[in-house]
Amino acid sequence: MNEALLQFIWQYNLYQLTGLHTADGEPLTVIHGGRLNKDAGPDFLEAKIKVGNTILVGNIELHIKSSDWLRHGHQHDKAYQNLILHVVYENDVPNVAGNTPVLSLHDHIPAHIFDHYVNLMQAPQKLPCARQHETVRQITKEGWLSRLLAERWEQKLGDWNVLLENSAEDWRNLLYWRMAANFGFKTNATPFLMLAQSLPLNIPAKHRESLLQVEALFFGQAGMLEDDFKDDYPRELQKEYDYLRKKYKLKPVTAHLWKFLRMRPANFPTIRIAQFAALVHKSVHLFSQVIETHSIKEIEPLLEVTASEYWNTHFQFDVAQKQATPKSLGKSSVQNVVINTIAPIQFLYAARQDTHALQEKALQLLEAVPAEKNNITALWEDNGWKAINAAQSQALLQLYNNYCSAKRCLDCTIGLNIIRAKE
Repeated sequence: MNEALLQFIWQYNLYQLTGLHTADGEPLTVIHGGRLNKDAGPDFLEAKIKVGNTILVGNIELHIKSSDWLRHGHQHDKAYQNLILHVVYENDVPNVAGNTPVLSLHDHIPAHIFDHYVNLMQAPQKLPCARQHETVRQITKEGWLSRLLAERWEQKLGDWNVLLENSAEDWRNLLYWRMAANFGFKTNATPFLMLAQSLPLNIPAKHRESLLQVEALFFGQAGMLEDDFKDDYPRELQKEYDYLRKKYKLKPVTAHLWKFLRMRPANFPTIRIAQFAALVHKSVHLFSQVIETHSIKEIEPLLEVTASEYWNTHFQFDVAQKQATPKSLGKSSVQNVVINTIAPIQFLYAARQDTHALQEKALQLLEAVPAEKNNITALWEDNGWKAINAAQSQALLQLYNNYCSAKRCLDCTIGLNIIRAKE
């Protein structure tokens, strides 16, 4: 038994509700267990109970042992002086809370609650519930996935709101920054965002008609044009960047931030920067197109770009490959951008405009994209839960990263249903 489990049991009424008595022997009825308090103070607020013939309304505090009242120093805290009930698992020291009625749950918790909880906490596999989730109703699981997706976006878009405020509510800048971070994918997202923030969007926009100048700006700001090159192409980039750097008083990010090790060459930051430059070069009014378009078939062509000709035979400067292959942004990468940038920014824009219909369209856009394939979605599939679209795969990522890996089964709808289920 621990305090989190005891709170969980109390919150969801997972104890025998009949035959309750206070430590003084008075009959006790729990009319309403109260609202879980996540801030300082008593554990449950606005509860309603009946002790004997008296109805009491107020706050409730929970402890494993009644002596914890003293150990936590509640006897000196005014916030705990007007409780209606002290709920404990073991009443080892009587009357620690003065005249507050005490209820011991030791003999009122069904054994299967403990058994299911211990099984989850001691599960050796990466998913505590493994295939036990299959015992939970599908409608319950789908509802939980919807809440998880909303939670994931709420966390992500909180940071985006800060970026938006830092850009004086300029949505084009927000799209530019987040698109850049997305082109870095997981490994190089941070240096890519730093690159975009070091190069105001209006500068590459002024030079959009010249792909070479746009590339020079991005590669130069990435700190990748500091070497002595033998190929003509990087030398031309250096020449263009030297002029543009002085003109706009630019300061590049440090080159050592970029990661190449243990990456497929197609994902090298050099290739991604070239592709991002190609996107900026071809894009006109990209933000308005992104916001107004809710069809995946119309959005994907906006993101389909190919790095310039030099990169057909290179993954890095001055290192030629034998076989020429165009370095296009693959379909899975395009879909990744839709999942992690386009749909969220549509949702955030709709939320800021208080347009519920457009928020729904942003969610529907995710539902039109195939589920992501990665180690976590593969783990879920191996355990009988296959995501059918990107909305579900995003939710399953949130479930694993924020709940399963930390064994927060008590905060999970799936865990609740498994723990409360009778044999």
